[in-house]
Amino acid sequence: MKHLVVLTGAGMSAESGIKTFRDEDGLWEGHDVLEVASPQGFASKPELVLEFYNQRRRQLLEVEPNEAHYALANLESNNKVTIITQNVDDLHERSGSSSVLHLHGELFKIRSTYNESDIMEWKKDLVMGDKCKYGYQLRPHIVWFGEAVPKIEEAIKICETADVLIIIGTSMQVYPAASLMHYAKNDTKIFFIDPNPSMNSNSNLTVIQEKATIGVKKLIKLINNT
Repeated sequence: MKHLVVLTGAGMSAESGIKTFRDEDGLWEGHDVLEVASPQGFASKPELVLEFYNQRRRQLLEVEPNEAHYALANLESNNKVTIITQNVDDLHERSGSSSVLHLHGELFKIRSTYNESDIMEWKKDLVMGDKCKYGYQLRPHIVWFGEAVPKIEEAIKICETADVLIIIGTSMQVYPAASLMHYAKNDTKIFFIDPNPSMNSNSNLTVIQEKATIGVKKLIKLINNT
């Protein structure tokens, strides 16, 4: 049984109606990214940051997985599949994928500002005054710019075991996530699905220049023929 490791980014969920991280002007929903996704932004304008993620959480409650999510989940019938996602949504889980590692946190979870290991499920709005059991303000369980990525070492170990590495909907420009493909074995077959790919095909890399739903269908045909 092959081990398929799948790295997914914003393009994976875009067809479900979730906007990609930054617009062309570099803003996210009209905000400077550092204003709503950094410890400094939270310290300066906590109400703004909390409401920003409240809006993202409400949106996530209204969308559904797309065909690409379900197709990846179906690959588990004949393969070992591990998904490493930069996305903070739960669409992989909702589509049936059983092994999902979230590099950048999860929108439906929050944590204490006192103890980052004090994490809880949360699907409603989070406001100032919502506190952990020790009386400290709660914050989104999201890895912000300038913060460490706690699960990167686990992700590296997973990539080292990949027989096939699949990259979907990410520019592979944001580190440390962008470094993960370099930990795959030299003979690992790599597929890169993106409508605007940042890499070119070579002997070890196959580029599928499509959006996720179309690209994953083509990927499955290629995998079945190898």
